[in-house]
Amino acid sequence: MKKIDTFAPVALVALMLAGCSSAEKEAQLAQQYRHNESSLAAAQRNAAADCEQAQCDAAWAATKRYVEQHSDTPVTRADALAIETDVPYSSGKVAFSATRVAKPGGATLTLFAQCRGMYGTDNAKGSDYDECAEKILKTQNGYLTYLRSHASGQ
Repeated sequence: MKKIDTFAPVALVALMLAGCSSAEKEAQLAQQYRHNESSLAAAQRNAAADCEQAQCDAAWAATKRYVEQHSDTPVTRADALAIETDVPYSSGKVAFSATRVAKPGGATLTLFAQCRGMYGTDNAKGSDYDECAEKILKTQNGYLTYLRSHASGQ
């Protein structure tokens, strides 16, 4: 009987500590998710480039090559206004698309991304969120540098 009386408080303390650890870990994961979402929003904003009319065709061709090199799915449309890849066929696969919107004297080129399995219900973190976020951030954040080095005048 004495052993049970001694064991119960020790087990209770261990359970309480495990609960604190879980709560702290969940808070850290939620904070990391919010940070990643902010980084993804910034990467999307920064994945846009203005080009002057004389350089837009070269920049658009470079954008198509960039999409082809980074998307996990093949290009299904490539014309003067849009570059689109197939919808990701399995979880963790990233697809990119781009638009070319005319403006006086040139255009704005914008790179977009989607990834199957990145989000769950109500935009909650999906099973492949971390892998998808890493791929998207790397590609969108590298887009302007790629354009500058592969399209004349950028």
